[in-house]
Amino acid sequence: MSRTVLVVDDAAFMRMMIRDILAKEGYVIHEAVNGRDAVEKYREVHPDLVTMDITMPEMSGLEALREIRAVDPEARVLMVSAMGQQKMIVEALESGAMDFLVKPFQPTKVLETIKKCLQPRNP
Repeated sequence: MSRTVLVVDDAAFMRMMIRDILAKEGYVIHEAVNGRDAVEKYREVHPDLVTMDITMPEMSGLEALREIRAVDPEARVLMVSAMGQQKMIVEALESGAMDFLVKPFQPTKVLETIKKCLQPRNP
């Protein structure tokens, strides 16, 4: 069974990089260009996991994370941030993000973190 991942980033090259890493492993990829788009696509697709950039126009990753978690408290969201955004990462984790990746990242680290986020939750 293939897993569905919604990749959210305002930078096309970052979406492409994550998409390429995951597609090679058989993940089904959907993309969103900002937080508002992410919330809409989440409602349509109900992905197994969302990779969410923190800093985006229109609606930040933090705002989108909160809206997605309001729609689906079980949503699995992995934040993606640039170096130096520790305060926002902490805020994202407190808001329900499962984990985070710091740019630039290695493909093995991306896959490892995504597999960890997709593991069955403890009852």
